[in-house]
Formats: sequence, structure tokens, C-alpha cells
Amino acid sequence: MTHDRIHAREPSHHTDRWSVGTIQNLRQQDGHCVVTVETQQGDSVDLTVTLAVQDLFVGRLDLDADDSPVGEKVWYRKHGDGS
Repeated sequence: MTHDRIHAREPSHHTDRWSVGTIQNLRQQDGHCVVTVETQQGDSVDLTVTLAVQDLFVGRLDLDADDSPVGEKVWYRKHGDGS
């Protein structure tokens, strides 16, 4: 399975290859994490990442322990988008 890329902080490398979005939802599916992101154009994109990547990017968000990541800004690259 191929995975998408997601960051909690703005990447410092190849910044033109990353899109910005807002987390709408996180769910587990088939042993992976599916992150639904609202794009700057108002569309929804589903990103599939490993559970380890989920833990990593959620841990880097500026959240208190009980806060939800929904509504937080992230940078992402959808696999196969030509970037």
C-alpha cells in the first residue's frame, strides 16, 4: 500500500509541492489512519497514513492532551499527485 504524506508544521523543503488543509476527521481503517482534510478550495481529501505517522503528526500539533486535532492546519502531499 502506498501512503500519503502529512506534516503538522510547514515543511522547509520543496514548499511548492505541499498543500495546506484543515483536519476534518481522523479514523482508523484497515490498520491505517485516514485523515480527511479540507483543502483551501473547500474540497475534501482523504489521506491514508500509518498509525505511527498519525501519532507523530498529532504529537507535533500544539494541543493539550485531551484536545482533538480536528480543525488544525496541516501540510500534506497526496501520493501520486505528480509531486
